[in-house]
Amino acid sequence: MQPTDHVDVVVVGGGPAGATAAHDLARRGLSVLLLDRGGRIKPCGGAIPPRAIQDFDIPDSQLVAHATSARMIAPSDKVVDMPVGNGFVGMVDREHFDEFLRARAARAGAIRRTGTFERITRDAQGPVVHFFEGAERDRSTPCAVRARAVIGADGARSVVAKQEIPGGDRMKCVFAYHEIIEAPKQETQDYDPNRCDVFYQGKLSPDFYAWIFPHGETMSIGAGSMQKGFSLRGSVSELRAKTGLAALRTIRREGAPIPLKPLKRWDNGRDVIVAGDAAGVVAPASGEGIYYAMACGRLAAESVTEFCDTGDARALASARKSFMKEHGRVFMILGIMQYFWYSSDKRREGFVKMCRDPDIQRLTWESYMHKKLVKQEKRAQLRIFVKDMRQLLGLAPS
Repeated sequence: MQPTDHVDVVVVGGGPAGATAAHDLARRGLSVLLLDRGGRIKPCGGAIPPRAIQDFDIPDSQLVAHATSARMIAPSDKVVDMPVGNGFVGMVDREHFDEFLRARAARAGAIRRTGTFERITRDAQGPVVHFFEGAERDRSTPCAVRARAVIGADGARSVVAKQEIPGGDRMKCVFAYHEIIEAPKQETQDYDPNRCDVFYQGKLSPDFYAWIFPHGETMSIGAGSMQKGFSLRGSVSELRAKTGLAALRTIRREGAPIPLKPLKRWDNGRDVIVAGDAAGVVAPASGEGIYYAMACGRLAAESVTEFCDTGDARALASARKSFMKEHGRVFMILGIMQYFWYSSDKRREGFVKMCRDPDIQRLTWESYMHKKLVKQEKRAQLRIFVKDMRQLLGLAPS
């Protein structure tokens, strides 16, 4: 069908990456259509570090909880408490947080449409985005919009990436599942409204981890795994029973694939770029994605702005280059950690034990909170290296 509208940029997907990109582009004066399927909530623990709150002006009203510590639980059920120190980790509920970001983009000038992306075609005037307007299952209203550029922020199974980006059809993912349930009325041994619990136990996840994260009046209980046939629902049920949370009311259940490795290329060299989960920017080992998605969305918006200003498609490649320059080393280290430490319960036990070390706790929190590798004094670095190698070689005392 012929396009009925013309905009500078169509952003496909209204999660943190897409909404951030649409907001930034609209603030720069470009005409933007933000296309979101509507009604879909991604399974997510909901943690955002202080840097995300600062960089993206997240108001305190969006934080449903302030986590001041984490508890790591080993296969043997031994626990290691890791207090944050001076500060907190913000917790958000994606049902409300994503809508806040989409509404903010609209206030900046982006046009919101609810619909399902279908394909991109091209003619002499450039790309045309085809979609079905309305609810996800309603394909009765086909639409087409002409644009100068397209940002695909439509998730780990991105249709935009599959159609337009080399390698976009081969994204390896962890599948995540969680249940949002009512929080206990009072603190218990297994629930603290200011603590994130992470379970490194093969019975709950053979290659990733399970979690209990506070969300104020509710909580997220979930697990992830790449292993086909492993029952994530069964894992969450077991975890709820184990922690005395089985009887609490379940509000909703959600599942989705989570990518753990950035694509080698984010643009098609022409007029399309991907961002967020569609680009694979979820941190290995931790599974953290909100901050990285928003950072990726912002970089995508910057590259598309330059492309629209100059007409030079080479500008689109700058987003990935900038992201990997700042975060690539962290992703590499976390990927190595996940490959080694999550491979058996024996290694998980050693990993949790290492987390007792004050140097490792300080390094972990400072790196997480500020999203960069923090330079420790040389003696602390040496101590961490020696302890890590002793664990790797099986020389550490039990």
